[in-house]
Amino acid sequence: MKKRFLGLVLAIAMTLMAVLGINTVNAYAEEDLKEATCCSFVVPLQFEPSSEKGLFINKEHPMESSTIQYSVYYNGLDVVLTNREKAALAEHNEPKVTDKSTELTKDIYQETIAAAYNSEYGEDVGYSVSSFDKINIDGYPGYKIEASFQAADQEKIYQTVYMLLSKYRTFTITFQRAEDDECQDAFSECQSTIHVQ
Repeated sequence: MKKRFLGLVLAIAMTLMAVLGINTVNAYAEEDLKEATCCSFVVPLQFEPSSEKGLFINKEHPMESSTIQYSVYYNGLDVVLTNREKAALAEHNEPKVTDKSTELTKDIYQETIAAAYNSEYGEDVGYSVSSFDKINIDGYPGYKIEASFQAADQEKIYQTVYMLLSKYRTFTITFQRAEDDECQDAFSECQSTIHVQ
């Protein structure tokens, strides 16, 4: 189960980059977004860091399977290139891609993430987004996404995803719990401490 979960996290991260239309070399930062260097939140006491960077697991694991996953996508466009580096990039003639993260929709998100989960599990897990809200935290736009899925012979899994956008970085915090995990209050308290700077 643990190996499968880690694979899912990687699949989701890669899929989100594709959904957002981001090419890590030649993307244009969304001009109307403010720059941010970090996103912070208070991890509940019943969670501890795992061996995987950014993943916090319930101390009662495996009895409690709830997790909090934090990741940052950095597009690197605030780095100043030398003339030689600029010439090397221009020589590749790669098409330029515009960051369309502010245009993400419920349908695009659900379709893309469902495909990633179905591929990982080898079956239709019924990934479904129940709510997809635009939010704003500390002046930074983003999304709060509520979703669930259920693989065969496993408990239903509930997710709350916060995706916060800045000019050069996208911060993602995923709260995930099984149907019988009793951590929703801790998740809600943690979510109220999210800040972007």
